[in-house]
Amino acid sequence: MTEIRHAALDDFDLAFDYIEKLWTYNTYDRDTGRRVYKSVLEGENDFAFFLYDDGKPVGFCHGTFFNTFWLSGQTCYVSSIITNAEARRKGYGRQLMDHAKSLAKARNCHAIVLDSGLPREDAHKFYEIYGFEKCAYCFEMKL
Repeated sequence: MTEIRHAALDDFDLAFDYIEKLWTYNTYDRDTGRRVYKSVLEGENDFAFFLYDDGKPVGFCHGTFFNTFWLSGQTCYVSSIITNAEARRKGYGRQLMDHAKSLAKARNCHAIVLDSGLPREDAHKFYEIYGFEKCAYCFEMKL
């Protein structure tokens, strides 16, 4: 039986583990990560939750809501969505995305957007099957 659990402060270690697995090309400072995580949990425009199956965590999702001229209003940005490697192709990603979609609809969002690293081809297939369309390139500049 699966269950969505909204993230709490004492879930930080679990969330941090997921973040390190999602972006393996980055290195993370645990104290900085804890501050960011706390800020997300306290933010009125942020969300973070886990998916559990039979009491064991199988996935994590984090995002934020913001206004944009591009999509003419409230938009949901899914910043992180990841399932355990051994638990893929079991519908957990869909359940995570379905919950994010429910949160977005409750906030009257016009769209959900996300970006994904170029090497994550399996994830891209999932997003397209789910209903996302490729619409842009993502660029970053570290400061």
